[in-house]
Amino acid sequence: MVRLAVLVLALLAAACAPAPVRPAAVVLPEATSVPGFSIVDDTFAFPNQIRALHPGESGLYANYCFVLARGIRQFYQFARFDPLAPRADPERYERLVRAVVSRAPWEPPLPPAERTVIPGYRNLKEFSAAQEVAVKAGLGGPFWTWLHWTNWRVAFEGLPRGHQATVLEEIRDELAAGRLVQLLVTNWPKRELNHTVIAYAYHGLELSIWDPNDPSAVGAVTFDAEHERFWATRVYDTYSGEIRVFRMYYSWFL
Repeated sequence: MVRLAVLVLALLAAACAPAPVRPAAVVLPEATSVPGFSIVDDTFAFPNQIRALHPGESGLYANYCFVLARGIRQFYQFARFDPLAPRADPERYERLVRAVVSRAPWEPPLPPAERTVIPGYRNLKEFSAAQEVAVKAGLGGPFWTWLHWTNWRVAFEGLPRGHQATVLEEIRDELAAGRLVQLLVTNWPKRELNHTVIAYAYHGLELSIWDPNDPSAVGAVTFDAEHERFWATRVYDTYSGEIRVFRMYYSWFL
């Protein structure tokens, strides 16, 4: 019980404590995007489906938003595509996808020579459209993403003043350094949004996001500096309104 209490306290501290202040000499650009990442080419062709929008329909690929968002980062960091190589059978593609997503998303990107090679396709969009069954099988199931120990943060409403401004600062730092950022977004206790998206660019206080529920569209989350809160500007199937944002999968702990 003592160890459990220590773990809970550590999680609370990590989620709510402000990050170190950035040195004054560091000035971020007004706008930036992660180099080499294209929302058109480097994302999955199929969506995470929402059960509420498909009542009574069986066989849905639903509740996979965390798997898909994490997978985007893993393919960006650990895979490369060789369109000139001969195409393989679905079983091999499934194994290759498993090799890509077996790496933790917080690990640094691999150099090209060490990346898992996906033969026969130009990019992730083309690959996942043509080999949807194999890609979904290789990505694995969502069970452990539901039980991830940081998901409890959706219920934490009373954030300390300045917390969300610090999160924005961390996101912009990561994007300026060329790293995709996975975000947990929520407006709990409303049962509308307990979700994850990928931030890949910013312009001022607006973050450009990829949403696994709407993979072909550009979404947006905006920071309201006056009230120090995030706003769901363009988040799929979500009314424009106040949300809370947390970074996800940026270390073995959080």
